[in-house]
Amino acid sequence: MALPDSNLKSSMPNHLTIGLFGFGVVGEGIYRVLEELPSLNARIKTICIRDPHKPRAAPSALFTTDAAQLLQDPDINLVVELIDDAAAAYRIVTEALRSGRHVVSANKKLIAEHLPELLRLQQQHGGSFLYEAAVCGSIPILRNLEEYYDNDLLHALSGIVNGSTNYILTQQAKGLDYAGALKQAQELGFAESDPSLDVEGWDAANKLALLLAHAWGIVTPPEALLRKGITRLRPHDWAHAREKGWRIALTATATRLADGKVGALVLPRFVDEGHPLYGVRDEYNGLVLESRLADRQFLSGKGAGRYPTASAVVSDISALSYGYRYAYKKLRAGTGGGLSDEFSLDVFVGYGEGTRTGASAFDEVYSTFHSGSGGYITGRITAARLRATAWWQDPDVSVIALPEGFTAPERTRVSRGKVRDLLIAEPVA
Repeated sequence: MALPDSNLKSSMPNHLTIGLFGFGVVGEGIYRVLEELPSLNARIKTICIRDPHKPRAAPSALFTTDAAQLLQDPDINLVVELIDDAAAAYRIVTEALRSGRHVVSANKKLIAEHLPELLRLQQQHGGSFLYEAAVCGSIPILRNLEEYYDNDLLHALSGIVNGSTNYILTQQAKGLDYAGALKQAQELGFAESDPSLDVEGWDAANKLALLLAHAWGIVTPPEALLRKGITRLRPHDWAHAREKGWRIALTATATRLADGKVGALVLPRFVDEGHPLYGVRDEYNGLVLESRLADRQFLSGKGAGRYPTASAVVSDISALSYGYRYAYKKLRAGTGGGLSDEFSLDVFVGYGEGTRTGASAFDEVYSTFHSGSGGYITGRITAARLRATAWWQDPDVSVIALPEGFTAPERTRVSRGKVRDLLIAEPVA
């Protein structure tokens, strides 16, 4: 894949004249920050909006409903895209890059689904495309992965990357049911009226795809990732978590495998009290990075909202002012190794009355339980076999990673032939 030339500093302007698409909570936040920080040497010339009649906290002369006014203005050298329509955002970003303009975006769906094309457009037309705000809001993760870990062997990353689901799960841990927690998240602006991208794990998968590109140089479509959201969690799962003193979090996880490839997935996970993610609550995000030289590092911050997202966008604008662009060094080096489903997971599989998951798909079973209202199996299974099971997408089956996640717990193993020795109640068919 052709990659952008990393030496573009000579083409960076001394002054950034911005065309801003979108003036919601984030766009207004950026406008206010730029007004207060003249040292950035950047100003907003024109703002494209959808509704011209809505009151705006900025001079009316700045606004237009005509996208072409921004995209064809020769004075505008930076387009900042902050709209919630991925299809429209795609047209804006690609046209801006084709004209050689620099672009900043927070639209993780757009970027994850079109990353190969966006890389080619940077290469062909010389613009720089930055999107720190697309992953984990205020947490500066992408440039850290690009630069800090460039000469360090990154073993794994795992984190809570979606504030909406984390808020919902935090409220459920307090005893609120899913419907009530979702309604509360929507009322507070943490979840959309249609929350499916968040609660089904798609938003986390989009972000994981971007993390993979910058962590290991792996470009993959989000739909290729093993993914399960939070909508199938059952009351029995929460009872199990409370009994063990665990939390449940939706995590995006990737780890370097022995063969040099990377295993990656989005999955609910039991988090024990000793793990850094245990204390990441409400709309906050958190990421744990593990590497050979730096050991374990933990980053946490607000993942959504006006100022956390605006902070990341302004950081990108500032970076452009001194000539920064993503070098995609790991992608350029071709050392990513690709993705693999040939890795093992320690999981809890819960099921409802009338549903049977069976133990035959597991390499090793740690425990099983069955009663009239359902039951669960805990054990070790490969990602490839999990994806292939008939019950993986069953709406009455929950799959939750155990606290050990990818790492095998130090316990006595039981072969498939000895499963019945561990039965707590009646066997699972």
